[in-house]
Amino acid sequence: MSIWTEMSPLALSVSHVNAGGVPTRTLRAGSGEPVVFLHGTSGHLEAFSRNLAAHAAGYACHAIDMLGHGYTGKPDHPYEIPHYVDHLLAYFDAAGIERAHVVGESLGGWVGGRAAIDHPDRIASLQLLCAGGTVANPEVMDRIRTSTRQAVACDDVEPTRRRLRLLMADPADATEELVRIRHTIYHRPDFVSGIDNLLSLQNMEVRQRNLLRPDDLARISHPTLIVWGRQNPFGEVPEASAMHEAIPGSRLELFEECGHWPQHEQAERYNALSLAFLAESSAAGFTGRAYDSGR
Repeated sequence: MSIWTEMSPLALSVSHVNAGGVPTRTLRAGSGEPVVFLHGTSGHLEAFSRNLAAHAAGYACHAIDMLGHGYTGKPDHPYEIPHYVDHLLAYFDAAGIERAHVVGESLGGWVGGRAAIDHPDRIASLQLLCAGGTVANPEVMDRIRTSTRQAVACDDVEPTRRRLRLLMADPADATEELVRIRHTIYHRPDFVSGIDNLLSLQNMEVRQRNLLRPDDLARISHPTLIVWGRQNPFGEVPEASAMHEAIPGSRLELFEECGHWPQHEQAERYNALSLAFLAESSAAGFTGRAYDSGR
C-alpha cells in the first residue's frame, strides 16, 4: 500500500504558505479543532501518512515540513529550538490558527514541548512521540549525525534505506516509497548545502543550551500524552519515564515491538489512542478559533 493510497479517502491540499518569510510545505485535511503534526530530525510530513485519514475525520489536520526540512525554506543559519518554535508560531499565524493540538515526533516533540512552555496560550494539548530534547547522549547524537551525513553524501539509495530502517523495530516499516521520498529530499541542493544547519542540535554545546530540563517540563500545564517504543534506538524507556514524572498529569504509553516512529509502526493502535486523548483534551476545555480548511 502506498502513502497516497492510505490518504486517498481524504480531501486534502498540499501547498506552500509563507510562515514568517519561510515558504513552508503543508498538507491540510479535515475541519474542526486544528491538530499540527511535527516530524523528527531530517524528516518530512510523510512521517504521518498513516495517521492523517483517521484524524481528519474529526479535526483540521496540518502536517508540515519544519524549518530547514523537506521542501520548506532553509535559511542559512544553524537551527536551534527557538528558531523552530518561531517558525511553528509563524505557521500558526499564516494558517489562521490561534491555538492547536500539537503532535510532535522526536525533534517535533522537542519543539512542541518548548512551544507549550513558552507560549502556553497557543497550545491546546501536547503529544510527545519518542520526543527528543531531554538528554544529551553522545552515542545517540553521533548515530543521528553520522547516519544522516552518510545518506546525504552518497548518491546510492542504500544509506538512506539504512537511515530509515534505523528508526523502525521492523525494517519492513521503512517502505521503499518512504526511502525514495527521503532520498530525493536528501539530495536536493538546498538540503545538501544546509545539512550543517539542520544537524546543529547534535553538537554538544548547542544541544546543552536547548535541552528541556525537569524544571522546564514541570511548567507544561497542558494535557500531555507521551508515547514511546521499547525498541527506540534514540532513547531508552527511562528517558520517557523521567519525562512523564516531570510533566504534571501526563500519561505514558509504551509500545512493544516498536522503534522511533510509533505513529507509523503501530498506526492503528496509535490512532485510536490519539483520538481518544484529543477528545478528552477537547472536553477538558479547548478554546480558541478552530481553523477550518473548507475541504
